[in-house]
Amino acid sequence: MRKFVLAVTLALAGTVMLSACHKQDDAQKAAQQVQKVAKPTDPNDTKAWNAYLGQIVTANMQGMTADRPYAYLVPAGDDADSQAKYGRQLDAVQDVVARGVLPGNMLVFAGPSSTKTADFITAAFKDAKPGSFKDVIVLFIGDEADKQRVTDVLTPTAANIRFVAM
Repeated sequence: MRKFVLAVTLALAGTVMLSACHKQDDAQKAAQQVQKVAKPTDPNDTKAWNAYLGQIVTANMQGMTADRPYAYLVPAGDDADSQAKYGRQLDAVQDVVARGVLPGNMLVFAGPSSTKTADFITAAFKDAKPGSFKDVIVLFIGDEADKQRVTDVLTPTAANIRFVAM
């Protein structure tokens, strides 16, 4: 009888401990969800944009087998510095597109201006070979209004196209 009471006591204690652990896990998950970063209002605050876009990228990495995604934050400004950054980044991405990307990788394109980001993707992929991005994920974070033209330029590449509205 004592063994039975001891077994029941241990089982109840284990259930209470498991219940407490689940409640703690649920509380941690709820806290993480509450801490989501809001969309920045300053187009020049790259730190805030990186934090905001980083959470979107993290939530959309399913199916990626590479170590990390390749993210491109497209500058929104029209000043000389922003235009120079845009040009350098466009040259780099055009080189990547020309060489190709291994399956399982993810390319992410986003920025404060959805229109400029869509222009960037269109320019970067205009000479891409058909089928050259098979099993590569291309994530465009932007406005619904720009989704179709980005999809139109990426579809011939056979990329796995993902869109997230800002």
